Amino acid sequence: MFLYPLLISLSLPFLIYLLLRATSTRRRRLPPGNPGLPFIGETLQLISAYKTENPEPFIDDRVSKYGAVFTTHVFGEPTVFSADPETNRFILQNEGRLFESSYPGSISNLLGRHSLLLMRGNLHKRMHSLTMSFANSAIIRDHLLLDIDRLVRLNMDSWTGRVLLMDEAKKITFQLTVKQLMSLDPCEWTENLMKEYMLVIEGFFSIPLPFFSTTYRRAIQARSKVAEALSLVVGERRRESERGERKKDMLAALLDEEGGGGGFSDEEIVDFMLALLVAGYDTTSTIMTLAVKYLTETPLALAQLKEEHVEISARKCEKEPLQWEDYKSMPFTQCVVNETLRVANIISGVFRRAMTDVNIKGYTIPKGWKVFASLRAVHMDHHHFKDARTFNPWRWQNNSGSSVNVFTPFGGGPRRCPGAELARVELSVFLHRLVTEFSWEAAEQDKVIFFPTTRTQKRYPVNVHRLKRHVKM
Repeated sequence: MFLYPLLISLSLPFLIYLLLRATSTRRRRLPPGNPGLPFIGETLQLISAYKTENPEPFIDDRVSKYGAVFTTHVFGEPTVFSADPETNRFILQNEGRLFESSYPGSISNLLGRHSLLLMRGNLHKRMHSLTMSFANSAIIRDHLLLDIDRLVRLNMDSWTGRVLLMDEAKKITFQLTVKQLMSLDPCEWTENLMKEYMLVIEGFFSIPLPFFSTTYRRAIQARSKVAEALSLVVGERRRESERGERKKDMLAALLDEEGGGGGFSDEEIVDFMLALLVAGYDTTSTIMTLAVKYLTETPLALAQLKEEHVEISARKCEKEPLQWEDYKSMPFTQCVVNETLRVANIISGVFRRAMTDVNIKGYTIPKGWKVFASLRAVHMDHHHFKDARTFNPWRWQNNSGSSVNVFTPFGGGPRRCPGAELARVELSVFLHRLVTEFSWEAAEQDKVIFFPTTRTQKRYPVNVHRLKRHVKM
């Protein structure tokens, strides 16, 4: 008896949505598509696809039916998906004019309203510029490269037998990011911070209601602990700054009134640093892991990479650190980096919200609608990259067989990742130390999945064997 009123009450908002959509369609031409089920739309199909090694059919099937720009309904909102490079570029370049950054509530709550991901307008421009000033080529060459090499070697020194490569990569990138942000070397404090931080990331794509989601509740609790720990560091550094003591790191720049920083509250600085830990830690460590996985599965590429790095190592004394000239003499390594970024697609795409009605490709995206510029769909499209789903680093030699103009692993426009060059350097140094100091084989079969974040299902276990060092004679 109670079932029919319940079904009617649950379906009413969806029926209203369909009516409004039909009325809107008469006034303006929406991209074609299917809204899916009431409330949940096609969210379950999206999540199900991205939990497999091959999420492409979710977009491929809809592109074949509706075209490269189509409408769906995911995460509670009508959303326009774009698998078209020209449309993606238009969306990214019109940040702040026609579109604004918009992400699920779980991510917004956990990162904080002052994170770089959620900042808008002049404040975003200011903080983006400040971040780039600490991750440009000159800073990496003069200050960061030695720390990168030192921390990579420090972690690899303990490797023996079976290693969970993704866990080890996360340790390296977390330590590097903490060093860049706060000048802190690995210690018990950084280890405890990392444990809490991993719980925060697990909550990114959960239901943002603590009562319904244990994962989200743990993430909120962990976020409070991380924020408290960072607040103590910020407070101590403020006192040091007042005494005239100054370090050369991101936190110092945020506290520096004269150098373009300053004027930020502790809450703003903590949110900003917490978000940068996400950008510098999780994505780069995943790229490191997948680069090794793809190389292991492509022996010819691994052999050519090793040849390049053994030649560099042979010119140096034992334990001599890498220099900028060494990094710039790794052409095939950069091919491997590019191909890993293209195939892995750590950032599958970017969410934006239309700030006004937007006309594009003969369609109208209504004001307030979400748009998703799918970077992955372009990178895995055979029209842009021959045999797109095959790992082939040679395609980047002389740009043969590739479409550089549609290659956007770090996004684009005003929100292009400011740490793009730093990520490339970290991966290159990691690969150098790995191939010159170890041999390895996969300990068991593992597969890549893409939800809630890109990762290997078993954290990629490998058996490592230390090699005799190649030293300068």
